[in-house]
Amino acid sequence: MGGDFPYDARLFCKAVPRDGKSAEARSRDRARADPAEHASGHGLVQTRYLREYRVVANQFGVHKSTVLKFMHAFCNGMLSSVIHRLIKVPTLDEARGTASSFEKKFNIPQVIGCIDSTHIPVLPPSDRYKDFVNLKGWPSYVLQAVVDDSYRFWNINCTMPGSCEDASVLQGSTLYEQATLLPKDPKDICGTSVGFFLLGDPAYPLTDWLMKDYSSTHITPQEESFNAYLSSARTTVETAFTRLKSRWRVLQKRSDFHFTFSPKVIATCCALHNFCEIEYETVNQTWIEELSDFEACKQPQPAQPPSDSSSAEGLEVRAALTQYLSQHFPLRTRKL
Repeated sequence: MGGDFPYDARLFCKAVPRDGKSAEARSRDRARADPAEHASGHGLVQTRYLREYRVVANQFGVHKSTVLKFMHAFCNGMLSSVIHRLIKVPTLDEARGTASSFEKKFNIPQVIGCIDSTHIPVLPPSDRYKDFVNLKGWPSYVLQAVVDDSYRFWNINCTMPGSCEDASVLQGSTLYEQATLLPKDPKDICGTSVGFFLLGDPAYPLTDWLMKDYSSTHITPQEESFNAYLSSARTTVETAFTRLKSRWRVLQKRSDFHFTFSPKVIATCCALHNFCEIEYETVNQTWIEELSDFEACKQPQPAQPPSDSSSAEGLEVRAALTQYLSQHFPLRTRKL
């Protein structure tokens, strides 16, 4: 890929699918133009630069149908093998480490992730166009993700069309179905047993495993301070989405992928993002600024209506956390 790709291509040899071949076999294959190498090259260039099949085909000197085949092979290979080690629910020990890191950074105990969604452009089918149009009027898929304190995704869902609200996406996801299987490790906080939980925004329901802001306009200073601490911690998921889309421009604009293939591209980019974060690859600040300008002017993210769903257990946990933060840390107000 030479100077066209912004990362050291050799680095991605550790991540991209290789059909189960040994290092020795892969070395021999390179001398014979290993197809996996071509698939990786086409796939990485397509995801990074959002180039049409025709443009990528000309760059590699192949027919555009070949690029399409390699792109499908690359993403299918990622999803059948690599993604399962790059995006996965944390073990109990991993959850403890994540919770410790979140607490050191943001003072909130027992947090193992932040959840949010972002909309990814898609070329929708004509007979279902309205299903994909989001509240800002452009067609998309909803990417729901949970991230740790290091901007790495440990759960994603990218199969719901843009007209769906965040609460509906959550309720239709495996994360929601399997929430009882998440690591727990409860601790006593101000007299309440508090297990591990996620942080979300007001669009999500309040449960004992998903905390969100107080949304009432009449809240106490302690509740306002809780909102401020939560808002600070939730910047991790916002930053993760920014880094993801800045790295992989295929997620920024509507591509020529078939709408049924787009979720595979989105998931592949999330896996590659995690790999970059694990390898401490930086994100060019220029890419971030370009993304910010583009979304502000041409593709604004839709705001989500708040959810009024709250469980008794969720209310009890939030009250305990509010008391804990107000007793141990300075009261804060959220910056608008």
